[in-house]
Amino acid sequence: MKKTKYIIMSIVMLLGFTSCNDYLEVYEENVEPTDLYWASKADVEATLMAGYWYLRNSVETYLIPWGELRAGCIYNRNGSPLQNYQIKSTTNIATWSPMYQIVSSANLVLKNAETARNNDATYTQEEMNSHRCEAYWLRALAYFYIVRNWRDAPLFTEPFETDDVSYNVAKSPEADIIAQIKADLEEALRIGAAKTSFNTTWETKGRATIWAIYALMADVCMWNSDFDQAINYANLILNATAADAPRFMKTATHSSWFTIFNPGNSNESIYELQWSHEKYEGTSLQTNNLPILFDNTNDSRVYELSNQMLQDFNSEYRSILMEYGEEAGEMAVRTMFGGYFVGASAAAYTGARAGYVWKYVGGTSLSDKRTSTYYDPNFILYRVADIMLLKAEALVMRHLGADNADNEEAIRLVNEVRKRSNLEEREYYEDIDFKTLMDYVIYERLMELVGEGKAWYDLLRVGRYKDPSGTINFVKDFLIENVTKYDQQARETWITSVLSDENAWYLPVYYNEITVNPLLEQNPYYE
Repeated sequence: MKKTKYIIMSIVMLLGFTSCNDYLEVYEENVEPTDLYWASKADVEATLMAGYWYLRNSVETYLIPWGELRAGCIYNRNGSPLQNYQIKSTTNIATWSPMYQIVSSANLVLKNAETARNNDATYTQEEMNSHRCEAYWLRALAYFYIVRNWRDAPLFTEPFETDDVSYNVAKSPEADIIAQIKADLEEALRIGAAKTSFNTTWETKGRATIWAIYALMADVCMWNSDFDQAINYANLILNATAADAPRFMKTATHSSWFTIFNPGNSNESIYELQWSHEKYEGTSLQTNNLPILFDNTNDSRVYELSNQMLQDFNSEYRSILMEYGEEAGEMAVRTMFGGYFVGASAAAYTGARAGYVWKYVGGTSLSDKRTSTYYDPNFILYRVADIMLLKAEALVMRHLGADNADNEEAIRLVNEVRKRSNLEEREYYEDIDFKTLMDYVIYERLMELVGEGKAWYDLLRVGRYKDPSGTINFVKDFLIENVTKYDQQARETWITSVLSDENAWYLPVYYNEITVNPLLEQNPYYE
């Protein structure tokens, strides 16, 4: 937490508004930015952009490992304590500092935007309110990552602007953090200044629009088992009639589907973190390592599909060939272009033996990879297919599979995603059982969103659900069953033992945080 405090006391990385990614001036330590800042809207914009920069900068090191490795669908070929369930409080991946950096930037904006407006006659109320909406979204998103990974954590809604403010704060319970997240998003909507689009495509997809607020709120409601609310917020996206609303891309061709990832910022996108091989960040171009991390041949590659995930993709591929013939390999949209590409002779190939996430590796042609010049794939946090499948899950869950109309609608949504990949539709029938319904939804999310930092949170969310009657064992039947199915990096008995302890679902408090903040208590599993 001390590190978080000094993000405010010495602002190291604030980004220019017009380019979003240029460094601003570096201040010496212990120079209070409040003495120099908040003279204009540019100061608010720069601080807001810093929050986005911290979020983007966390993708490779934190967001992907946190969201993927414990589910086992993707594994780190070099090993990881996350996928082995051997995490310790001294492991760097357990630090929550990146998320509190985002919180700090958001808190600064929310506290000082009004001051900047009073000092800058050109800074309008509408502009300030729009900035505040974005700051509320950023803070809510950061806390959502925190609560999903640590459950209980310190809750800060005021910035550290002087040395007189203590950073020694005890953890708040999950319920309080969730309540704050919802309050932030509700306030962002109440202000009424959230944009449906910005002036440029990258801003519309890379800054918090009203669609991003709805998407995050739907996700948070699902985490908190507020299924009716989740459906309502999902519908605000799915039923939107605005010309600039995100739209599900229905065309079932590889060239259409793959535009979601290359070049990105598609109509289906709701929010994605932006890179560009044409723009500079300091003296370097804005590229990233995602095409390397997910490659199949590069010596520095890190991630591969697990054997079971590869089998699932192979099964989808074979089903396409069986349905449409040996020459229809290109119709295997999700298999080839989401999970892996099997080569020029794809039509005759029915069993890839190595899997990599082509959505980050693939170039603009059918089989070519990105060249190093174009190592700039965006990282998608929300897209319409994600929201459709969240709604499907909510429909099944709100009556635990006992409502035929809800079940039928859930299957319809699942099938919309499957039809887009030319896959056979799931059959709906009135006495379909609850587990089959949930398995359909979970499978579709794991396959469709592979590599997008969702899998662990999806499985954990379902594992957290409760059945008042005690008939459904969500931990055993969904969390443990799926993790042991996909994660071959640890023994099944070990995974089962660990995941049977609810405290083990969450990360330890990083040792350095407890060292500098005596009010923090360690997660009981790691004591």
